[in-house]
Amino acid sequence: MRLRAIAAALLLGLTACGGGGASSGPAELRMTIWSANEAHLKLFDEIAASYVAANPGTVSKVTFDPLPFENYTTTLTTQLAGGKGPDLAWLLESAALDFVEAGALVPLDDTLEDPAGLNPAVMKLWQADGTTYAYPFSNSPFGVFINKDLLAAAGQQSPATGWTWEQAIAAAAAVHARTGKAGLVVRDFDYKGWDNLATVWTGWGAQAWSEDGKTCGFDQQPMVDAMTFLHKAIFTDAALPGPGTTADFFAGEAAMTISQISRASLLSDDFAWDLVPLPSGPSGKYSVIGQGGVGVLKQSKHADAAADFLAYFTNAANGAKLARFFPPPRTALLTADTLATANPKLKPEQLQNVVIDGIANGEVKPSHTGNAELSQAVRAALDPLWQPGADVRGVLSGVCTAINPLLSK
Repeated sequence: MRLRAIAAALLLGLTACGGGGASSGPAELRMTIWSANEAHLKLFDEIAASYVAANPGTVSKVTFDPLPFENYTTTLTTQLAGGKGPDLAWLLESAALDFVEAGALVPLDDTLEDPAGLNPAVMKLWQADGTTYAYPFSNSPFGVFINKDLLAAAGQQSPATGWTWEQAIAAAAAVHARTGKAGLVVRDFDYKGWDNLATVWTGWGAQAWSEDGKTCGFDQQPMVDAMTFLHKAIFTDAALPGPGTTADFFAGEAAMTISQISRASLLSDDFAWDLVPLPSGPSGKYSVIGQGGVGVLKQSKHADAAADFLAYFTNAANGAKLARFFPPPRTALLTADTLATANPKLKPEQLQNVVIDGIANGEVKPSHTGNAELSQAVRAALDPLWQPGADVRGVLSGVCTAINPLLSK
């Protein structure tokens, strides 16, 4: 069942039983998240403990419930459909439109601290008709982490801010040829997470679909050019690990990886590293942003208390703490100094070039209503591309054939 249909069914149930709003006694709140990182959980628990101490009559406990990232949205919607959903939930950018447009979330404008201080550029997915339904706590542009030691071992220079995709692939291929290590890894792609390839194809001006979501972009020339370049980089240049091959940059197994600053905590002192913006493509410089929002579910029996906690969790003081891992939407906090304090491993210039400039000029990863069904169709239609000798244009045309009925719904 499509997520939109599930959310609509939930709303009908709420109308019938009067769900949401306040309940008697202090509430025990549950928030689903997709991170089990100990540092993340420790910070969340500290913020929650401070809130409970200040509001003992309102909330007695806040539990953060990590769900596996791979099946996060499916698990969340299954819980909701069974009437056992959380009070608050992190939401992927890919699922934002489904939740917002279905009306499954509580409006937040009257509870969030200083909504006027939120960067309008990062709020679009999380609003409808001028109303905010989720707070995009994480607005993280993708950059490229560099293993300077591996590049040097292959006789390659570390890239500067103005590097290009041709230079990146040439360096990655040289590393693999001379050291046997992987050249470039698009983290979380693994020939399944196709939307992460937006970090590559956007450099050619390609789009998965038009801005209104009605027209497929996979068979357009910019996407054909981008995927042809990528296919050659994988199967001819060996610049990227092929299907079935894994390499962990943070374990020293690759020279470069496309990722976000939240992964900086995985860096060690085992090799010299850098963080630089994505390479420029034929269409020029660009940036791609991954977002995560947090909203209050209308199904919650403690919706009022949950909204109040969300306002506290995301206020300016706690937003500065969360900025250690998640670039915030608050304009006042999006400075190199603030982010450097929260991210001591990263230099102010790295944060400025990759994060702050990236948020100002970036495009959010692909998002569409009915995302679960649509994403599965794209992935299946792209599978024939990941083999030597694939007909790139033919495969991409097949993607459009597969998803056009879904885009028109």
